[in-house]
Amino acid sequence: MGVAYSQVFPPAPTLTESNLASQKGKVFIVTGGSSGIGLQLATILYRSGGKVYIAARSETKTRDCIEQIKTDAKDVSSVGHLEYLPLVLDDLTTIKASAEEFMSKEAKLDVLWNNAGISAPPLGSQSKQGHDLQLATNCLGPYLFTQLLLPSLKAAARDTPAGSVRVIWTASQMMELRPPKGGMDISRLDGAGKDPGLMYTISKTGNWFLASELAHDVGSLGILSVAQNPGALATDIFRHNSWMSFAASGLLHDPKFGAYTGLWCGLSPELEMEDNGSYILPWGRRHPGPLQELLKELKSTEEGGTGKARQFAEWCKKKTDEFR
Repeated sequence: MGVAYSQVFPPAPTLTESNLASQKGKVFIVTGGSSGIGLQLATILYRSGGKVYIAARSETKTRDCIEQIKTDAKDVSSVGHLEYLPLVLDDLTTIKASAEEFMSKEAKLDVLWNNAGISAPPLGSQSKQGHDLQLATNCLGPYLFTQLLLPSLKAAARDTPAGSVRVIWTASQMMELRPPKGGMDISRLDGAGKDPGLMYTISKTGNWFLASELAHDVGSLGILSVAQNPGALATDIFRHNSWMSFAASGLLHDPKFGAYTGLWCGLSPELEMEDNGSYILPWGRRHPGPLQELLKELKSTEEGGTGKARQFAEWCKKKTDEFR
């Protein structure tokens, strides 16, 4: 109960814009960086000297955000660079072009924040390829984008200390509050879900699964992959579910605090390679005791688990292979 409470009312953040070291020379991607948490995170990274690619659907909206960030930072002595990167996560046919555009401009990628997401869209919502919209936007799109960017992440990892290059996946406390009975049923992931709330939970559980599996796959190269719960925040994630937004309004924090969670995941020296695949709480803490049933799904059958995390990663691979 204490851990659940502390995710809604966390202790003060330990890494913020006030004590963040200069990020000059580093290259970042923040998906969904034109609003909410992503916008706050991109602003902090830019003001610290980093080169930030804001990956988002709307070019007009994102370029307006970029100009506003620059205007607001006129008094900052040493800023970085901001770039727009087109990214439509719910259309797998577009993602390779987005990754290739980035790689045509940059030789490396230091940190990828898979921040963009959607929650509880109208019943029956599907992606361009006919997948449940939440699974497509929260899992399939980020999975494919990350896989295509691995050469850039590996290039950065060759020249930096182990654990400096990172991939951050965005999970949610919902995976602990409402875990699917019997665990994730891979056989029922195709098509639009009949329960948007449950599909949201599944997609966020899937993000931790993908973080854990990527950690297994590239951890030996010094790349760190973790999942985060950004926190209970006043963002537009609930734009399709106004009653939930109203019910939670008294518990929601400013989006900047969610950026602090992401900042800690992506840049805190406290995280080490031993933390690869772990789950981070608001505003930057290791989870002291995740649900045992989730931990069992993360483990392979050889380790005494169910192997569901690997199965989910394989499902994502199967659904995205033709778009590589």
